[in-house]
Amino acid sequence: MITAPSADIRAVADKSVTTVSHGTIHHLDLTVTNPEASAPFYQCLLEHMGYECRRVYDDGMDFEKGPDQQGFASVGLVRAKDPMAHDRFRPGLHHVAWTAKSREDVDALHQKLVDFGATILDAPADYPAYGKGYYAVFFADPDGLKLEYVYQPFEGTTA
Repeated sequence: MITAPSADIRAVADKSVTTVSHGTIHHLDLTVTNPEASAPFYQCLLEHMGYECRRVYDDGMDFEKGPDQQGFASVGLVRAKDPMAHDRFRPGLHHVAWTAKSREDVDALHQKLVDFGATILDAPADYPAYGKGYYAVFFADPDGLKLEYVYQPFEGTTA
């Protein structure tokens, strides 16, 4: 069972937060069949990226990162009202991709997911069709939602 700290982290605003890039995602709520059953998977995934479970409520929970110099982000798990299976080719969400720090970071998450027993759709590999240096692992959550962790260097970064 995941529990969250009692204090709301946003109640103590960090005055050092800088403005983040306009248009970045502030929060993403994912509808899951059973938040309690999905929580260990998302805890494994999101803690790797620095998120913490900060709020648990009747129908779900929120994993949050920040506020800090890089801003704030939240991934929520919300209980589905209709347990219909997810199909990424129907209207709605196809998949979610998070940015990794490096190729080694992609490999490290892949190993954590394997150790956890997660469904790996495609092991870490180069995907040149998606862009120069694109290196990613693809996997699924307990409800079959396709997820991705990707590293792609841009000018001024190293591969």
